[in-house]
Amino acid sequence: MRRDVYVGARPKTIDPRILVVAAVALVAVALFVFARCSGAAGQARQPADGASAPAQQNDVSSTEPVTFTISFAGDCTLGTDEYFDKSTSFNARYDEEGDPAYFFRNVRDIFAADDLTVVNMEGTFTESTERQDKRYAFKGPAEYAQILVEGDVQAASLANNHSRDYGNQGKEDTISALEQAGISAFGWDRIAYHDVKGVKVALVGLNALAEGDSYHEEVRSVVQQARDGGAQVTIVYFHWGVELDIVPGEFERAVGRTAIDAGADLVVGSHPHVVQGYEKYNDRYIVYSLGNFCFGGNKDPQDYESMIFQQTFTVVDGQVQRDDAINIVPCLISSSTSINNYQPTPAEGEEANRINAIIKERSDAIAALDA
Repeated sequence: MRRDVYVGARPKTIDPRILVVAAVALVAVALFVFARCSGAAGQARQPADGASAPAQQNDVSSTEPVTFTISFAGDCTLGTDEYFDKSTSFNARYDEEGDPAYFFRNVRDIFAADDLTVVNMEGTFTESTERQDKRYAFKGPAEYAQILVEGDVQAASLANNHSRDYGNQGKEDTISALEQAGISAFGWDRIAYHDVKGVKVALVGLNALAEGDSYHEEVRSVVQQARDGGAQVTIVYFHWGVELDIVPGEFERAVGRTAIDAGADLVVGSHPHVVQGYEKYNDRYIVYSLGNFCFGGNKDPQDYESMIFQQTFTVVDGQVQRDDAINIVPCLISSSTSINNYQPTPAEGEEANRINAIIKERSDAIAALDA
């Protein structure tokens, strides 16, 4: 069973049966007051001047729509592998700059303008030396969580293949570092709930890398758990796919659609380390891979393309409206064209057009799979 993590005051849930009893009682009180006001003889009270009584008005006001924007970015490896060249590592850049605000400086205004920002935290914040026996294992000190704070990021998924690079201790240390910095950590056995303008938003993180066809039931179960927890908007952040593949596989497409069918309002993904496309399924979006973002996992990756995916949700009477209020911000993982300097930057001009064309081409390739 997953644990619920609340950001801000814990939302209250009301038993529907209590609402019914309260409504009946309210009607009874209203009838009693009406009867008392009608006079002992049961005759309608007339105005003193003999004029007809005005028609009774029903004061029923509709609930105002609540609108808010959530931004999603991809893989953030805020640290390094101990076997990497230390002189060009993420940690060396941190020491050189001496300012955690450096890394998200070029995207902070975007994140500050939204209502919630979510990333994939692919690595650990730990002092553990129990490195797992694997090709790459990433870590940074707990103080690196301040990078996300300075970047105006509020939530980080840990449901990926690097959250246990230093065992369970590394994972727990990472959760502690994030929470102490005021950032909600979700994924694995944790669902994070954020109160966004009074709307309860659930963030679900799932690592689907080693899963098979039976995983669909797990996806249905966790989405239902979020909904049972009172979520009005449910978002699933998957870690899935094959590294460097530019089109998602059959499994990713199937399990993403399962999440939507189960009640998720948006699905986003990471892990391939390249940008993939997106599709609209049953009036909701599935974004298969956001690509790298603030990525200390490689000083010079195969490509530098990235994107920020934004969706503006409108909720009326607790129901999410179905529309196309999305925005894609094409980005590069570096502000330098010669090396990864770990400073994601919005693309401009021809470079922005080029990345948008890549996203469209890969989205068209996804659509063609259904043709």
